[in-house]
Amino acid sequence: MSTASDMPANWWNTAAAKNPALHFMDVLLRGVGQVMFQNNPLTGLLFLVGIFWGAYSANMPAVAWGGLLGLLMGTLTAYAINAPKEDINIGLHGYNGVLVGVALPTFFSPTPTLWAYIVAGGIFSTILMLAIARVFKTWKVAAMTAPFVITTWFLMFAAYNFANIKISGLPHASISVQPTDIYAVTMPEFWKAAFAGVSQVFLINNVVTGVFFLVGLACNFVWAAIFAFLASMLAVGTALFLGAGTTAIVAGLFQFSAVLTAIGLGTTFYRPSWRVAIYAIVGTIFTVVAQGALNVVLNVYGVPTLTFPFVVAAWIFLLPNLDLVPETHRN
Repeated sequence: MSTASDMPANWWNTAAAKNPALHFMDVLLRGVGQVMFQNNPLTGLLFLVGIFWGAYSANMPAVAWGGLLGLLMGTLTAYAINAPKEDINIGLHGYNGVLVGVALPTFFSPTPTLWAYIVAGGIFSTILMLAIARVFKTWKVAAMTAPFVITTWFLMFAAYNFANIKISGLPHASISVQPTDIYAVTMPEFWKAAFAGVSQVFLINNVVTGVFFLVGLACNFVWAAIFAFLASMLAVGTALFLGAGTTAIVAGLFQFSAVLTAIGLGTTFYRPSWRVAIYAIVGTIFTVVAQGALNVVLNVYGVPTLTFPFVVAAWIFLLPNLDLVPETHRN
């Protein structure tokens, strides 16, 4: 028997199954939601609203439209190369493309060449997704956002040799030194950092965007929203305790990968329980440390870490294939 809360989803699923245009829109929206492991078109829609809000608030509309273009190209590529239909239908070949699409306009000026770059990135991210998934299937570990990270890094490195790609936001290559911008964080700054940690999953520093993302998560799975926000707060506390640069913390730059780690470990690959919660806490703290370490490594090359700290943490914590279900709760 359907509940009232099931009816909108059932109506949409039925309509999407009958109408090819709606089905394609459904696939695209699920692709956006899958950035945070959510196979839900409403979640994807709220994520898109958050992206557009944040992009236009920062006067960077190319970030939002780039995300849509990357999403479209990644998904169309999956259809073109006959990727498994079940994976396409749940958005698994869209989420890397949308991340490539929001990342490139964040660091490059919106020139005509950039849009071609996004098209190429969206296509390649899907091909790379299939390649990585096949390799890692042996160890029962998902590709995570590795296709996005690798694709974007390649395009960023290549830009240093292509004058028509106008670099605007890439960090200057440098040797890292310990931060000096350390100061006491006020409560408003703490909450801003917590919400920014969620919004920065899509490379956007905006509190309202963070709220949209959390609501989107809650629409699919309340625990995902809870783990995401608590992880962001834990990451803020961890970064402050370790003495990370306060400016970066308030901007959410030590939190976003930790948010993904917590959602993945806490609600996606394991079912929520007290053991899983502890494991996710450890993974979240490790991700903050990994963020700091990878910042140092990649600063030398003048590229950002993107979500690579999350990828590293997720692979490390999932490769053991631990059984975290208590004996009394096993079927």
